[in-house]
Amino acid sequence: MKTLSLDLRERILAAYDAEEGGREEIGRRYRVSLGMVKKLLQQRRRTGEIGPRHHFSGRKPRLFEAYRERLQRLLAEKPDLTLEQMRAALAITCSLPAIHYVLVKMGLTCKKRRSGLLSRTGRTSSERVGDGSAARVGSTRRRSSSSTSRPRRPT
Repeated sequence: MKTLSLDLRERILAAYDAEEGGREEIGRRYRVSLGMVKKLLQQRRRTGEIGPRHHFSGRKPRLFEAYRERLQRLLAEKPDLTLEQMRAALAITCSLPAIHYVLVKMGLTCKKRRSGLLSRTGRTSSERVGDGSAARVGSTRRRSSSSTSRPRRPT
């Protein structure tokens, strides 16, 4: 659903302030829901602003700054903890991906080998290999053709 323009919000509030009708009537006139009119009035009363507030929507993070600082200290002491062990050490109820996303935001990764040798896959053969058709020439499997096929005996 699209957000209401600032102009429409101003017109709705101006109509309400001028007592041009009740909330329901104003909602019908401007083709918005009664809930939108109520929310707009409430937002103006609480904050004094009437603009859209999308950045306040959604689920709020459970891992606040205090937890991040504790997590930083914990990982400095024991860098090889799993996500489950971190959750238990922090004594917090959140999902494991929530801890993972906090670690990513902190710039930390879960890689165990930072300074080790790179894992490389070496070449197995120095010569080029064909498509495998040459290997079928000496095959032990008999080819069936109409002139060379023998009738099978019942067993």
